[in-house]
Amino acid sequence: MNHRFRSVIFDFDYTLADSSRGVIDCIGFAMAKMGFPAVTDEAACQTIGLSLPDTFTALVGEHHAAQSDEFARLFIQRASKGMTGGTVLFDAVPGTIDLLKRRGIGLGIVSTKFRYRIEEILARESLLEAFDAIVGGEDVTRHKPDPEGLLAAIDRMGNALAEALYVGDSVVDAETAKQAQVPFAAVLSGTTPREAFAGQPVVGILESLHQLPALLDQQRPNCEDIERPAPD
Repeated sequence: MNHRFRSVIFDFDYTLADSSRGVIDCIGFAMAKMGFPAVTDEAACQTIGLSLPDTFTALVGEHHAAQSDEFARLFIQRASKGMTGGTVLFDAVPGTIDLLKRRGIGLGIVSTKFRYRIEEILARESLLEAFDAIVGGEDVTRHKPDPEGLLAAIDRMGNALAEALYVGDSVVDAETAKQAQVPFAAVLSGTTPREAFAGQPVVGILESLHQLPALLDQQRPNCEDIERPAPD
């Protein structure tokens, strides 16, 4: 293997999979049970990738933060009935994962989504065995953008920080990689536009995960560690 990166670690929601249908349903259920006004589908989707307490305060404001545990309880209650079935992998994922594995690249996932739910979805798609490390929301004490989960996954996979690439769809993912001092590639499969990554240290910005193998082919051990996007 002559790639610069020995492992690729992915965010999950909006990077590998679209869970928006399930998230919209769970947020709507929790909000109704708690007596809050319904939120728009767009507002709900903008929270995908956040921890459940951060999702709640993003939707209703910090002054309701004391009720975030109840929101999380209701969200999880609803998610247990339909989140796995309401989550679909992006079309590019199976082929990309297969190609990276055949190239000898280690694969991991770091997400605020619960690990057991990620494992359910991957098992359903016969992809669970492809991943060497999965760190979910229940596995950390500090959620992204804190780098705790990303650093734990890299340590578990036995790579140096510079040998791992974190791939995510949000600015929170970019900030997580930056705090961990790990190279980052953005994929525009979520709700975050390209311009939001301006000024972030990125190896590349991908329209789809289909482009990830080509990006890795461009990277060689002697390449500059991180390419910054040109200023506007």
